Parts: sequence; C-alpha cells; structure tokens
Amino acid sequence: MKIEQKILANNLNTLFIHSPGSTSASVQMWFRAGSALEKTKDLGIAHFLEHMFFKGTKKRSTPFKIAGPIENAGGVFNAFTSQDLTGYYIKVDAAHLDLALEIVADIFLNSLLAQKEITKEKGVVVEEINMRRDTPMIHVADLLEQFLYGDQPAGWDIAGTKETVQGLTRADILTYVKSQYVAENTLVCVAGNIRENKVREKVRKLFSSISQKNFKEKIGVKEKQEKLRVLLEYRATDQTHIALAARGFNLSHKDRFAQEIIAAILGGGMSSRLFLEIREKLGLAYYISTSSEENPDTGFLATFAGVKNE
Repeated sequence: MKIEQKILANNLNTLFIHSPGSTSASVQMWFRAGSALEKTKDLGIAHFLEHMFFKGTKKRSTPFKIAGPIENAGGVFNAFTSQDLTGYYIKVDAAHLDLALEIVADIFLNSLLAQKEITKEKGVVVEEINMRRDTPMIHVADLLEQFLYGDQPAGWDIAGTKETVQGLTRADILTYVKSQYVAENTLVCVAGNIRENKVREKVRKLFSSISQKNFKEKIGVKEKQEKLRVLLEYRATDQTHIALAARGFNLSHKDRFAQEIIAAILGGGMSSRLFLEIREKLGLAYYISTSSEENPDTGFLATFAGVKNE
C-alpha cells in the first residue's frame, strides 16, 4: 500500500492511497464543517447542507440523476455529519473511478440548493429528528452528549431542532457554504486500485475552481463537572435505556488507546465482561455495550444498556 498526502497549488488537501490488490475505489470528501461551528439560530445547518448536496446540480438537475449513475454502476454512496466534520463518499468498481470523482466534485462545486428542494427537505429532516427521538436506544445516546456538555455546540443536537431547521433560509445556507467549504478546510481522499499521478491530475482539474477564502475556526469545548450528575427522562416504554458515562481523553491524548482497550474489555463484544455478566449470566438485557468516544477536544467512555423496567 502506498500513501501520498499532498496540498495542491490551490491549497486543497488531498490524500491518495494506492492499494494494488483492491478491485474497488473510494472517493471521500471531508470538511471541517460540523455542528461545533454553529450558533443557536442556525443549529442543524451543517447536517441540513449534507442533505442538500444530493438534491441536484447544474449538470444533474434531480436527485435521481446523481444517484442513478452511481447505483447503475454497482456503487454505493452516503454522507455524515458530526460535531467536527461533514463527509461525503462514493465507493465503486475501480473501472468507474472517474465517474465517482466527477460526481463528488459536481455536488460540491455546482449544487443548485434550490428553494423548492430546501422547503421539501425541511420536512425530511424534521422526520429524521422525530425518528431519533421515537427510538429510545438512539435517543438516550443523544441525551447523554447533551447532558455532558450542556448549552454549547458540543451539547447541541447535530440535526438541530424542529424550530431551527424550519427557520433556515437559502441565504443562511449559501453563507455557510462560502465560509466553510473552501480549499484549506477540505480534504479529498481517493483510495483503492488507483494510479496516483493520473488521479492527482484529475482532482486538480475537477477542483480548480474551489474557493480559497479563509474559513471559520470552531470554539473550544468547555468541560466542567464537580460531582455525580443524573438525568432522568420518563417515557411510556416497555424497556428502560441506561447510559453511563465518564469523561475521558480526546483524539490526540496519549491515553486514548487505554480508554479504547477498557471499552473493549468492558463491553466490546460477546466475550466482554458486561455482556457475559448482564446478558449471558443474569439475562437482564438484550443489548449492552461500552464504547470509547474521541473527538478533537473531547472524549468519554460510555456504557449503554436496555433493561426491564423493574
């Protein structure tokens, strides 16, 4: 495997990973443009924009014209938003790499962000918020982060609220794109059975018009806790969902690996201590797991379980 990291002349960050034994190729586009950059009035805008980039471009005017060519070639694609990042990816047979690269560049540089699609997508995102809240196993994890970090970006819901999503305007979205979707704030990664020189030149041409403006940096997370804290939310469900967390280490801390090992020992699989004790021995839960969460400036260790109400 050969790895090449390069900053192009237009300040675009690139990463090329050549894996000669692979028959597929993946194109990923990452931005430091997550919910940690938001203000209360535009909460959820990073996640909303992730949805909008698949709604049509100047060349591909409908969502089907974006999705169709990828899926007709046997490819898969998706996107995600976190506190710190928004990412988009397409994975295809290596023979269709040029198609994947061209579509990734097209949705990034030429999305229409049409008002009628914005209006329609607000309803979709509101239903996504409803889905998460109506699924206690997911909702308890969302509550945990809100409880850990409180009224600051790290404690806000990445999807926003129904009210903030409904309040977003096209002008808000365009302003956000101009401030964060710029060369120095972007990473284009291509991995698989690729020819680095050819791919690098293709990326250079496709992204030649990318903005080189400065981007907005996020504000650091404030952590403060002096005693045990408990949050209870009462719901009419047949199962009680528990989330138990301890503040831990961030992504760059030397002890984060120890934190990950502890998570594996406690609840990382069917041979973990909690699984063997709580599920196999006592039969108290169907799911129980421990995970290690590491972000650029926060981290925590958390155990989740769904148990009988009594």
